[in-house]
Amino acid sequence: MISLHQGLFRSIQTAIYEPRLHRFQAHLVFLLPRYKLLSLRRQLPPKSSVFAKLNEEEKEAHGVYEVGRGNKALKLKVEQIGINFDSCTPGQYTLLICPLCKGGQSKGRTLSFHKNQNEKVAMWRCFNFECGLSGHVLADVSPIQEEVNKVNVPKKPSEETLRLEPLGDELIEYFATRKISEEILKKNAVMQMIDDKNVIAYTYRRNGELVNCKFRSITSRKFWQAKHGERILYGLDGIKEGHDIVIVIVEGEIDKLSMEEAGIINCVSVPDGAPQHVSIKASPSKKQEARFKYLSDCNGCLDKASRIILATDGDGPGQALAEELSCRLGKQRCWVVTWPKKDEVSHYKDANEVLVHLGAEALRHIVENAKLYEEQKIYAVL
Repeated sequence: MISLHQGLFRSIQTAIYEPRLHRFQAHLVFLLPRYKLLSLRRQLPPKSSVFAKLNEEEKEAHGVYEVGRGNKALKLKVEQIGINFDSCTPGQYTLLICPLCKGGQSKGRTLSFHKNQNEKVAMWRCFNFECGLSGHVLADVSPIQEEVNKVNVPKKPSEETLRLEPLGDELIEYFATRKISEEILKKNAVMQMIDDKNVIAYTYRRNGELVNCKFRSITSRKFWQAKHGERILYGLDGIKEGHDIVIVIVEGEIDKLSMEEAGIINCVSVPDGAPQHVSIKASPSKKQEARFKYLSDCNGCLDKASRIILATDGDGPGQALAEELSCRLGKQRCWVVTWPKKDEVSHYKDANEVLVHLGAEALRHIVENAKLYEEQKIYAVL
C-alpha cells in the first residue's frame, strides 16, 4: 500500500515538468510539514525542484531555508573578528573567550555569541566592563550596508561604561586608615566599582572630562586600567594656572592624595608606576619614549614650572623613575626629596607612609626641604 507521503511525492514528481502546475506545486509544498519538505528537497532533481521554482522572497515569507545558505558568508565575517564560528550551535547562546580583551583580569569566557537557526545573523557582546565589545553581522548585505553593522567598541571611558559609583562607607574607612579624608576623596573624584565594592577607581580627568581610570582592589592588591583610556598625569586638573609655579611629581595616586592632605596642591602622579631601571641608551627606544608621553600630554603645565620636585618612592625603581623624569624635564630645574629614616636600617618609602606615621606637617616639611637633583647625585639601580 502506498502511504499518503509517497502518494504526494509521486504526484508532485509526475507534475513537476508541466509548467501549468508550478503554482500548484508551490502551494502544495508549503502544506507539508517541515521534515517532509527537507526530505522532498533531497529527492527532487536539483535544477527542476520545487525550491528552485521559488524566489528568495517567497522562501523568506514562508520560513523555508536551504541548508547552509548564508553560512559561508556569515562564517567569513565572524571569523574576521576573531570568533570561532564553528564552535557555536545555531539558535543557542555560547560563552567564548573575547577576541579583544581575552577575558580581562579573570581570563574567563566573557563573550556571549549567538547565531540564528538559519545562520543568516550573528551577534555578540562581551560582559567584561572594561571591554564592552558588541556587534552583529548579516550574511547577505552589501559592503555599504555592512558599514552599519560595524563592531561597537566604546573608545572613551565614562562613569556609566566603567560602572562607577561614589565611594561607600567601607572604602572611605579604608582611606581613613591611610589618613586620607573624605573631603580630599570627593575633591579628586575617587570612586568605586558597582560590581565590586572592594575596588577603588581613581578617575583621571582633563578639563573635567573623564579620560582614564585606574582600578585597585584592596583585597587582592591588583591594579588595572580602563580600556582605551588616555595615559595622562593623575591630578592634572588640580594644577593651578600661572607662571613660575612649583609642581610635585609622585609615583602613585594615594601619594598625590597624601600631598594634598599636607596642603601641597600642585601635585600630580605618573599614570603607571616606575620602570625597573634607567634606559642606558643614548637614544631611547620608541617604546621607552611612548612610556613617558604623558609628560608632553599635560596641557603644557610642566613647561610653566620653574621648579619640579620629584617625590618618587625611595626604592630602586623609584630612583630610576626620578632619573628618567629629570633627564626629560631638565635636571637644572628638578629637585628631589629625601625620605627620612624609619629605623637604623631603613627609610620611609613614600609620601603616604610619611603621612601615616609622621603626619601632614612632617610631610610638608620634607617637600619644602627638597634638594637640587644634581647635588644629590642619586643614581638608579641598573
